[in-house]
Amino acid sequence: MKGIIFNLLEEVVATHVDEATWDGLLGQAGVEGAYTSLGNYADEEFLKLLEVLSQRQGATMHETLRWFGHKAMPILSRRYPEFFVPHRNLRSFLLSLNDVIHAEVRKLYPGAEVPMFGFEVPQSAEPREDLVIHYRSKRKLCPLAGGFIAGAADYFRQRATISQRGCMLDGAPECVLVCEIDARNGA
Repeated sequence: MKGIIFNLLEEVVATHVDEATWDGLLGQAGVEGAYTSLGNYADEEFLKLLEVLSQRQGATMHETLRWFGHKAMPILSRRYPEFFVPHRNLRSFLLSLNDVIHAEVRKLYPGAEVPMFGFEVPQSAEPREDLVIHYRSKRKLCPLAGGFIAGAADYFRQRATISQRGCMLDGAPECVLVCEIDARNGA
């Protein structure tokens, strides 16, 4: 896993919990914690940090992953505005994940293993812009993806309800995230 995700986790913890908690997480998880954005680190280190954070927050790993993704999105929008600015709404942004955002991530972070997304645009009554997202990743971090989607909805000032119709964590071949998006609140 690329160090950028560890850097994001550190910033989210420092901002939304406190800076001392990050150092405590590193010690309790038994990891070194010197992460460079371009470095490659074991997925297990990331999961250990999240496990310890989950315990400290009294939350499940799913809840912590989703919380992290949601809180990380404002940081990502400040660091990489070029991924956000061209889009007027959440659905447009999400539809750019494979072809634009992850293509650029691979350029910025060579060797990055990003998830793949498939999309269905179901018929929905106005003013809705629903989207069904098929998520595939060897890491099976669908709660993180859900958190990122929730954070992106906040960025675009849209209400989005995210539910799941299938999950790799339960043995499904892919995760299916259903995003019910209210278009009225868009920028």
